[in-house]
Amino acid sequence: MNNVANVKLGIVAVSRDCFPMSLSESRRIKVVEAFKAKGLDIFEAKTVVENENHMMNALKEVNEAGCNALVVYLGNFGPETSETLLAKYFNGPVMYVAAAEEASDKLLDDRGDAYCGMLNASYNLKLRNIKAYIPEYPVGTPSEVADMIEEFIPVAKAIIGLNNLKVITFGPRPQDFLACNAPIKQLYNIGVEIQENSELDLFEAFNKHAGDERIPQIVKEMEEELGEGNKLASILPKLAQYELTLMDWALDNKGSREFVVFANKCWPAFQTQFGFVPCYVNARMASKGMPVACEVDIFGAVSEFIGMSVSEDIVTLLDINNSVPADMYDEHIKGKFDYTHKDTFMGFHCGNTAASKLSFCEMRNQKIMARALPKEVTYGTLEGDIAPSDITFFRLQSTSDAKLTAYVAQGEVLPVATKSFGAIGVFAISEMGRFYRHVLIEKNYPHHGAVTFGHHGKAIFEVFKYLGVEDIGYNQPKSVPYKTENPF
Repeated sequence: MNNVANVKLGIVAVSRDCFPMSLSESRRIKVVEAFKAKGLDIFEAKTVVENENHMMNALKEVNEAGCNALVVYLGNFGPETSETLLAKYFNGPVMYVAAAEEASDKLLDDRGDAYCGMLNASYNLKLRNIKAYIPEYPVGTPSEVADMIEEFIPVAKAIIGLNNLKVITFGPRPQDFLACNAPIKQLYNIGVEIQENSELDLFEAFNKHAGDERIPQIVKEMEEELGEGNKLASILPKLAQYELTLMDWALDNKGSREFVVFANKCWPAFQTQFGFVPCYVNARMASKGMPVACEVDIFGAVSEFIGMSVSEDIVTLLDINNSVPADMYDEHIKGKFDYTHKDTFMGFHCGNTAASKLSFCEMRNQKIMARALPKEVTYGTLEGDIAPSDITFFRLQSTSDAKLTAYVAQGEVLPVATKSFGAIGVFAISEMGRFYRHVLIEKNYPHHGAVTFGHHGKAIFEVFKYLGVEDIGYNQPKSVPYKTENPF
């Protein structure tokens, strides 16, 4: 399933009229050669932009080539107006990067001053309220610039995706789950479309899929995936029916959008009416590239999409759930890993994590829900310990007054048996205790966090910056106190 954007890069060199145009052109050629030497492709616009007429010609070139992400390359100082209008009129994410000077013997006739030009470019972008990606140190040799452009790709992939994303929801958030409730205005502002539906709409669609001829094939896929963990085989046909319901709904309702994620209600009436819990189907949908956020968590669904776009891998949504017992820490972590007890916690959800990301998996009933419901209507959750891996824990969120905020922190899942239930793992993030108090609690984040399996914090942080998020929390080292941290 192709549910993330494909990036087609273009590059346009710009030149100030009092500098040799040939300098920008020759430097652009070297950057393209270095980039293609990495096995990557980029469309090279032949027009070097010196004025607005050139800008329109270059824009026509990249548009006709089908580019959806653009690199504006300052081979010399660059023309402030036309180089920023490129970003204004280009329909996609734009990166600005500049050429370093080559050698001391070229500083007389072939000095480009792009180091200076980047300052004016950034100033003009701000004047025009134009968003752009600028690397941490945006001046480099051809090979260094090629590396920067490669780092731009996952950021561009996420931005393009968000501008073509529809979040489909079913049902209002469960009672006492205000934590997942946030104003959606900012999602419209960043280009996301939202379709909100009733649980009755979902139930009707599910019932219409009864006896669907595709159910046996989906059941077979489930049996092969579960293997010896297929402990509740009788529930698989219903789960297959539900999976087909979601897949067809996405296909029939994506409309003008290319990409779809879901944020669905999954309790308390779901079990008694559908006759199962949807956790395993949610896990399978994530493995197919269409995450389903639990408990109608719209911002959680968008966060998962960002993580999937950046990592090009399966993601999950977990509760920042419970502390690690002291005896477990002392026996399995202390002295073996460089983490304090407060650096550790358990990430959990009922069973929405893909089987391929678990050390083992088994179909079970949902233990918490079975405390108040007949056990037989709580079948359908995929349980197992999350496999040891590097991870990035992150979230895009709106405050109650509709301001975008975000956080991102890198860590790992430790190879420690959880001795618990659900899809669950022992997580470790450096300085988690302080991050928990002064970011997650202090800034009112909900308990849900998106997880990528790998360290993707750099790209995710840049996505948040591109979206205009001004407050991006992270797990600050001990030497950097939080504003709300008591110094005494």
